[in-house]
Amino acid sequence: MRPTLKEFKKKALSNPEVAEEYNRLSPAYALRKQLIKIRQSAGFTQEEIAEILHTKKSNISRLENVNSKISPKLSTIEEYAKAAGYKLEINFVRQAQ
Repeated sequence: MRPTLKEFKKKALSNPEVAEEYNRLSPAYALRKQLIKIRQSAGFTQEEIAEILHTKKSNISRLENVNSKISPKLSTIEEYAKAAGYKLEINFVRQAQ
């Protein structure tokens, strides 16, 4: 029987190297998931938000893609948020030592 995703994740994260990489990538994944969420809650498709931002759908797709190797500029994220009717807030959290 194949393990569930939850079981697989738990086993994978028990490896310290995997856990370290997972934690390193978590903010990028969270950002992209949030971008998709605000776009969808605003009722826009990728095509529609691309039109508002005067860009191509492929650029929006790349921005939202969790596997994308690009690192968007802060100004791009701000413009995207504004187009969806949101404003960007940044929060810093002290790391556990």
